[in-house]
Amino acid sequence: MPEIWLNYGPTDVVLDIKAENLEQKIDADGETLSDTEIKSKLESLDISKPTEFVVLNTSESVRKTLSIILERYEEKSIPKPSILADKKTVNEIKNYFPGHDSISEFSNMEESSSKLVFVGEMEFDGLFGYETIATRLLKKFGGELMLSAYEKRKGNLPSPGQNVENFQIANNFADKFDILGIEITANSKGIHDLSVGHPSSTSSISKSFGVNATKDIGKHKVMIVSTGKESSNNTLGKSLSSLWNCSDAIKNDGLGILVAECKFGIGSGSIQSVIDGGTDIEHLKKSSQYIDGMENLLYISEMQKKFQFGLLSILPTYYSKKLNMIPFNGIKQVMEYILKNHGQKQKVELITDGARTLLRQNT
Repeated sequence: MPEIWLNYGPTDVVLDIKAENLEQKIDADGETLSDTEIKSKLESLDISKPTEFVVLNTSESVRKTLSIILERYEEKSIPKPSILADKKTVNEIKNYFPGHDSISEFSNMEESSSKLVFVGEMEFDGLFGYETIATRLLKKFGGELMLSAYEKRKGNLPSPGQNVENFQIANNFADKFDILGIEITANSKGIHDLSVGHPSSTSSISKSFGVNATKDIGKHKVMIVSTGKESSNNTLGKSLSSLWNCSDAIKNDGLGILVAECKFGIGSGSIQSVIDGGTDIEHLKKSSQYIDGMENLLYISEMQKKFQFGLLSILPTYYSKKLNMIPFNGIKQVMEYILKNHGQKQKVELITDGARTLLRQNT
């Protein structure tokens, strides 16, 4: 019996699955950069001027990149820069750098007198195709422009890894600010590439990211998807992207089960509104106001016409049921459900790094 570990928040859970039930385990692949190569790519970053680093998402690749930058400061005897982060991730950043005494919450781009350098690991996004520094800034500070981006979406199904019209809205928004970005592409094995420059241009590395992450695997009846890293399953709204990345390879009338701890809860105002009974999903197709995460509600509604969803998380069962998802409270229960409802010989496709994997049908 193969022993397979799937990320679940800060820990991993083991999935005991018989060999005859394991169809395929999709792992990360592609060449990764050495520390020397990473240092070389970061050389263009001018650290002689007052600078503050803003961490947009946490991951091992972000930690490694910042560690190498801080080593440069130390080597040149320059005082270490301030590191800023979202309130929910400040403590995690402090755990990354326990000796660093200037780590605090970031809230406003206008308040700093130093050069702001935004650091983020690229992922896929159902609305913009790719989640980049520019799209993250638009979501956080873009206000009414997010409605325009939503209205220009490519249909009512997610478009991860695709070149979509509304991505340019994010780049144009970021272009208004005198800032820098360090855009990183990675998987569970390491960093593939990184780009230093203005966030409106660093997203150019998305092309190679898409190529490295894309796998043509055909259609499958049952799929279990782990996001692959804690920062991608901190909330339900965030973790759904991993399911969208793999949805093209799930058969009609199939089952896609998302393994996502969701320790910070729903993480989406629109999804919370549906759970509370305040939003009609049909109304989302022509909404006059953008509410955080409403595209995911639209995708849920459309995708459930094709296949069933399951969710293993710490969220209340009530939440899953309100979204018509099958709730699970343990990985063992997941396999029991599959074998009971799809047969003892059912083959299961396993995705271990869903946030950085893009599945396609064989073409």
